Amino acid sequence: MTIPETKINDGETIKMPKLYFRYGAMGSSKSANILMVRYNYEERGQYAVLLKSRTDNRDGEREIKSRMGLSAPAEYVDDFIKEISENWKPEHEEHLYHGEKVDAVLVDEAQFLSEAEIDTLSDLVDFYNIPVICYGLRTDFRNRLFPGSRRLMEIADVIEEVPTVCWCGKRAQCNTRYANGKIVREGAQIMLGSNESYVALCRKHYKEGKLWKEAGAENETSTRRNCKIMEKE
Repeated sequence: MTIPETKINDGETIKMPKLYFRYGAMGSSKSANILMVRYNYEERGQYAVLLKSRTDNRDGEREIKSRMGLSAPAEYVDDFIKEISENWKPEHEEHLYHGEKVDAVLVDEAQFLSEAEIDTLSDLVDFYNIPVICYGLRTDFRNRLFPGSRRLMEIADVIEEVPTVCWCGKRAQCNTRYANGKIVREGAQIMLGSNESYVALCRKHYKEGKLWKEAGAENETSTRRNCKIMEKE
């Protein structure tokens, strides 16, 4: 994945910071993507702060892992916001975090953030000239926007989809929760899980409640196997 673009003005490279929202269904390699973006910054000698929501504890505390085996330490969004609120001023020439100049902010599982947290992150773009790249789900298992995702859809400068596919080969856009071989359509919005609880489906098969090509436990096992291949987060 590329890092935010720059422009050249009379031979001088000028940053063009933006607020990005890169969303995708379950299994679309979002976590792998954000870790690759972080690597791209590091390769250029720049510091990209890697953040996560405190709600997301699947990888343990202060770490982001992908199913490809990539991992990196991360900070909690609320801790980061508290730190910069107390110590950063727009008029400062450099803005430091843990003693390092911040060149970008990368946020994983941004759907779990509050609207206020998203607004604060947008301030980094507008007042501090720092690009912010948020990755996350757009909608929940009922196809309704998460609060954090809704706010990003409203104010992000760039909105990009990280694609993945349904078992039928069509674009998957529905984060489908299931249990005992059947789609779950009611319940709490947030239930952490992976391909033992969720599968990405196209809208048609979400509506039909068709989790896999043919009914039966044998095909459920096959679907889980295929999901693991597609999921590279």
